[in-house]
Amino acid sequence: MTTELEMKTNLMPNQEVSEMVIAAASPDNPGPEQLFAVVNADGTLARGLFAVSSTNLGTGFYEVIFSRDVTRGAYIATIGSSATFGIEQTGQITVVGRAGNPNGVFITTTDSAGNFQNRGFHLAVLSPQAFAS
Repeated sequence: MTTELEMKTNLMPNQEVSEMVIAAASPDNPGPEQLFAVVNADGTLARGLFAVSSTNLGTGFYEVIFSRDVTRGAYIATIGSSATFGIEQTGQITVVGRAGNPNGVFITTTDSAGNFQNRGFHLAVLSPQAFAS
């Protein structure tokens, strides 16, 4: 049977209050700043919000530059066509902050076998509002 204290504090049965671990993480600022880029397989920027440029750096390697610092953001990407219909060839995508540029994101795309290939993609960045302004 769960006690009221256990329900309020998420204690495990037979766990003492002194055993609870308080999370050190806290939000940077309520409400994310939303930025995005839709990039064609050749690296051209199809559309975006706060996206300044996109470049194909070589087969399967891209950078997207935004108008603000995105280093504290969460990067979310998926392979996808910039068209309003149809599909992009299947593949995989990775994202990481761009070394040397706080406004940039580095992206790699591969085919389903893991070989670097040019693929269109959609990139979203969620940044703490105060940090992104």
